[in-house]
Amino acid sequence: MPFLEDRIQVTEELIVIYEEAMIALGTHGVQEYWIDTGQTRTKVTKFDLPGLNRTLDTLYNRQATLCARLTGGGRVRVRPSW
Repeated sequence: MPFLEDRIQVTEELIVIYEEAMIALGTHGVQEYWIDTGQTRTKVTKFDLPGLNRTLDTLYNRQATLCARLTGGGRVRVRPSW
């Protein structure tokens, strides 16, 4: 399913962007960081880390949901044996 594969790829790219921002703000002494998604540019600071973390959690959940839809989501068909 090309649509789901495209959405998974976009979501994974966003995960990388947000993780890089969080790492830069959390470990490199950077006070502000620009998140560039290709469509928008947003300035974030250390005070934005809790919101970035929530967004990252949402992206990971979205990725897991899309992957489950792509692979059938672990659905099991149960039929009577008679």
